[in-house]
Amino acid sequence: MKLVYDVKDKPKFGHLIVLAFQQLLAILAATIVVPVIINGNAGLTGDDAMSQSAALFGAGVGTIVYLLFTKFRSPVFLGSSFAFLGSMTAAFAGAVSAQAGYVGLIIGAFLAGLVYVVIAIVVKVAGVRWIDKLMPKQVIGPTVALIGLSLAGAAISDLQTGKYYIDGAPSANPLIAILVGIITLFVVMICSVYGKKTAKLIPFIIGILAGYAVASIFTVIGTAAGNDALKLIDFRVFSGMKIFSIPSFTFLTAAKGIKEIDGAYFASVAMAYVPVAFVVFAEHIADHKNISSIIEKDLLKDPGLHRTLLGDGVGSMAGAFFGGCPNTTYGESIGCVAITGNASVVTILCTSVICLLMSFLNPFVVFLGSIPNCVMGGVCIALYGFIAVSGLKMVQKVDLEQNNNLFVVSTILITGIGGLALTFGKITITAIATALILGIIANLVLNRKANKA
Repeated sequence: MKLVYDVKDKPKFGHLIVLAFQQLLAILAATIVVPVIINGNAGLTGDDAMSQSAALFGAGVGTIVYLLFTKFRSPVFLGSSFAFLGSMTAAFAGAVSAQAGYVGLIIGAFLAGLVYVVIAIVVKVAGVRWIDKLMPKQVIGPTVALIGLSLAGAAISDLQTGKYYIDGAPSANPLIAILVGIITLFVVMICSVYGKKTAKLIPFIIGILAGYAVASIFTVIGTAAGNDALKLIDFRVFSGMKIFSIPSFTFLTAAKGIKEIDGAYFASVAMAYVPVAFVVFAEHIADHKNISSIIEKDLLKDPGLHRTLLGDGVGSMAGAFFGGCPNTTYGESIGCVAITGNASVVTILCTSVICLLMSFLNPFVVFLGSIPNCVMGGVCIALYGFIAVSGLKMVQKVDLEQNNNLFVVSTILITGIGGLALTFGKITITAIATALILGIIANLVLNRKANKA
């Protein structure tokens, strides 16, 4: 695709701030929802609960670390990883106190990052040609498509709900929520296709603001009429909030629980985190193959896979130290680059800095958290769809008239979409990772001549 801003381009300051804010909106929902899920899974409340602001700060720190290691050549944002949800829950489940659980979060992220460091050393010594043979287009293409398709259910689920809750459940009529989400989606699409230059660069901001405005109208009408089914936004969250506050950084809470850590707990955390790191490595390859195809530069060769791995691994360590959540490259960020044509690394850096600053501003965090699920669902239909289509574009270059290729692609798509996840005790191999592993094996078996070449 034709990029409006290439990797090394620097947008004007005004444009830069707006574009960075758009990137933030693209990655925000997933980044801050991970601590919410862990709080629910581990029963953390009050002062023991994980902080969304800290997770946002950790994502900013992790991304800056990643950019430094990749020499500012890879336009990807790192956010809270969903792959480690089970590992993070296990860290609290095996701890004698919540404070000890926070120590487990840091230990686990460090061990997972260490896996990436070891793999990076291997890649530096052995090169990346083996990866091209192990994961050719017929393997990596459907895997990238699968990353987008696997998120489709989350987008549609969000599309049907708002952010006003009664007795813990969204009160809005699903049809009203869907209407607002579809309006958001169409505003994004129209701006991207028919908009002038600026509108084409910020379709998500325009779409989200339009969706928020429509949701506000429904909420006001619902409040005036006493009809909860029309309420999509809970404006009560803005009452009595402080302007500034220091996020509850993970290392501060963990400092209180260090004395409660023993060898058995350390081993249990290692077993929960290390195997998942190998699984996420496969998704790391897929994400970087995807962004490479978008910017038409092979990031696995320049700056090199060893650098992207080091950036991801050390970035996860740094991110978890502050926010508790290991980080990973975000498909939402890649989708935003693909749709807007903005691959400027400076934009990613600016987004990271905004994350750091805004994590201290409660009104900002509260406003972002008040955006109805249906609005973000409408945006995510476009984002996740572009990820899927990027993978399908790779598949276009594969000769599917040959059964050896057809079987590889079909194996990955069906096992992945079907949700074939494998669980061994506390270790879960995600459906995407399982599909990729099966695809690699199928390709090795069915394309032996090509693999020997």
